Amino acid sequence: MSSAIIAASPSEPADQDGPPSHQRRRTVLRVLSALAAGALLSLTFAPYSWWWLAPIALALFASAMHGRRARAGFGLGFLAGMAFFLPLLTWTNEYVGAVPWVVLAALEASFFGLAGIMIALVGRLPAAPVWAAASWVAAEALRGAIPFRGFPLGSVAFGQADGLFLSLASLGGVALVGFAVALCGFGLADLARRVLGARRLTTDGASTAESRTLVKPAILTVVPALAALAALPAVGTDAQEGTVTAALIQGNVPQLGLEFNAQRRAVLDNHADRTRELAADVAAGREPQPDIVIWPENASDIDPFRHADADAVIDSAVRAIDAPTMVGTLETPDQGDIHNTVVHWDPDGGPVDTYRKREIQPFGERIPLRGLVSAVMGVVNPSIRIPDREYQPGDAPGVFAMGSADVGVVTCWEVAFDHRVNDTVLAGATVLAVPSNNAAFGLTAMSEQQLAISQVRAVEHGRAVLVAATSGISAVVSPSGTVVSSTDLFTADALVAEIPLRSTTTLATRLGAGPEWILSALGVAAAGWVVIGGVRRRRLDRRSAVQDESHQS
Repeated sequence: MSSAIIAASPSEPADQDGPPSHQRRRTVLRVLSALAAGALLSLTFAPYSWWWLAPIALALFASAMHGRRARAGFGLGFLAGMAFFLPLLTWTNEYVGAVPWVVLAALEASFFGLAGIMIALVGRLPAAPVWAAASWVAAEALRGAIPFRGFPLGSVAFGQADGLFLSLASLGGVALVGFAVALCGFGLADLARRVLGARRLTTDGASTAESRTLVKPAILTVVPALAALAALPAVGTDAQEGTVTAALIQGNVPQLGLEFNAQRRAVLDNHADRTRELAADVAAGREPQPDIVIWPENASDIDPFRHADADAVIDSAVRAIDAPTMVGTLETPDQGDIHNTVVHWDPDGGPVDTYRKREIQPFGERIPLRGLVSAVMGVVNPSIRIPDREYQPGDAPGVFAMGSADVGVVTCWEVAFDHRVNDTVLAGATVLAVPSNNAAFGLTAMSEQQLAISQVRAVEHGRAVLVAATSGISAVVSPSGTVVSSTDLFTADALVAEIPLRSTTTLATRLGAGPEWILSALGVAAAGWVVIGGVRRRRLDRRSAVQDESHQS
């Protein structure tokens, strides 16, 4: 890998220099470097979480792009993207087959190709690692927005939940963390190339002059890490609005796989029964009385607003625990919109508030390109039926006043979207709840990957995060991003913990999408500058050629 990082030195501007055998060797090194970059980057995510590999992976990525043209940058970037997304997203083929998995990986890998184009372009500018890191942020930002409202899973920052760079999330959110990691990696690649270039020089004077150029890339490599260390005191964890005792209920599902939806009543009963068990433990003095209780997404797939039996089961469980309870359910009227809903259920007043999930998961809760998808699934897996009606999004952030806690609701898929979490905190949340349902993904790393995102959000916004999942992993995350307690997969359990309530907002919360917009604009502007400069040069060259011909004639 080290040879791949330094394959193209500053004295070698393009692969077409040298004999054909050297050109082929460089091409092979670039391809291997791109593949290694994607594979190593995937290891920074669960189940491995080797966060320190991210700068090395991005150094390999930058090295593969160095000295290449835009077209080659896209191809190499796409290869890196496939090597990254295929292992990262293996959970997507758990029950729907390999074709959707590969298609999704290829779609998302195209954004790595876009990053490759931009990084190949800005590599010609002074301070190239800075512009390259900004370009990386721009490509990730675009991937988080399109198509189908975006797919932000796999953002570099989400692989830093246990890493050195996490503290930067409180200053500039996911974008700043991604920029710092990329800058460190791209600075490392530049430093490696310059070290090789210095060693190749023969005269002492020239070697000394070349060695001086090592200072800038060395600084670019070290500064992001130092900034992350300096940001550690900025991560607030104290209880500004007191504390509450929170209980997370994981009722589990009757069996693995999609079939659990056919056993909706069993899932509801599991959560009600586990809540009553906790109430018995409280009465016996084995557990403290909770102030708030969180049930997961889809804890009741039976609409309690339409079915009296579901209403009765939920109400009896909430009365038993005697605490305001958040219940994940569905609104399924005979006609009209279906909603993935979270209900604030009071032990005395019953349902008092609702939140409708705003970020609806494509190809899970809604079906874009319905005709095409139906045709493909009919061939790939005919047993999967495309539903007639789709979930519709809500239109406002959800913050429930549950006793002394203002609990912000970010349902499952929404936790990956910066703006959904940000506006929930700005709406007054003093603690965040992430009710989730990952039962359909079995024993894969999906739940761990989602928990890592919640850890990043905790630091980004300075809030404790309560992750309640039907089948796991449920967890209590402190405002510092530390997992205080967690459950195992597919195990009925209840977590009880005292959590701090916080009201001040971090700089990242106040800035919102600002850092992402600024960094993305810098990357796009830098790439555009190179493109415009190239167009101007070609025009001047053509004009000079015409003038030369006229003089000769």
